Amino acid sequence: MSRIGRMPIAIPAGVTVEVAENNHVTVKGPKGTLERTLPAEMEIKVEGSEVVVTRPNDLKKMKSLHGLTRTLINNMVVGVSEGYTKVLEVNGVGYRASKAGKKLTLNLGYSHPVEMEDPEGLESEVQDNKIIIKGIDKEKVGQYAADIRDKRKPEPYKGKGIKYADEVIRRKVGKTGKK
Repeated sequence: MSRIGRMPIAIPAGVTVEVAENNHVTVKGPKGTLERTLPAEMEIKVEGSEVVVTRPNDLKKMKSLHGLTRTLINNMVVGVSEGYTKVLEVNGVGYRASKAGKKLTLNLGYSHPVEMEDPEGLESEVQDNKIIIKGIDKEKVGQYAADIRDKRKPEPYKGKGIKYADEVIRRKVGKTGKK
C-alpha cells in the first residue's frame, strides 16, 4: 500500500479544508486560499482535524494517484499555513539582480538587461546576490524559480550564472597551457 497515501494530513489551527463534488478541494488559511480539482476516483474525507485519502482498489493507476493526491493536499495545507520560499544565487563578475515594484531586472552578461514580472500571488526580493521567491503555491514558486534560473544556467568551469542556494555545481577543470 502507498506509504505516503496512507498517512493522514494534520490540519493546523486556522486552516479549513472543504471537499466539494468532483473532489474540488478548497484550503483556506492565514496566508490565503488555494483551490484544486483532484482525481475523482480518490475518496477524500475530512475527519476532525485530519484529512484522509483512500483509494477504491489496487490497480496500478489508483496506487500512483493515491500518494499524489495526498501530497497535493498536504502541499496546499502547508502553503496556506507557512508558505514556500526558494532562494537563488547570482554568481559572476558584473552579474546583478535588482527589483523595482513588481519588476525583477537581471544583468547577466547579455547585451540587454532581462526583465521579469512577478506572477500573481508570488513576490520576489533581492538581497545582495540572492533572489528570494515567496508564495503559497509550491508549484508556482518552483516554476518561477526555474524560469529565472533558465535565463543563465550555471556553467561548470567558473560557476557563473544563476543557481539554487542548495544546488551543487559539478566543476570541471579548464584547459591547461602548452609545455
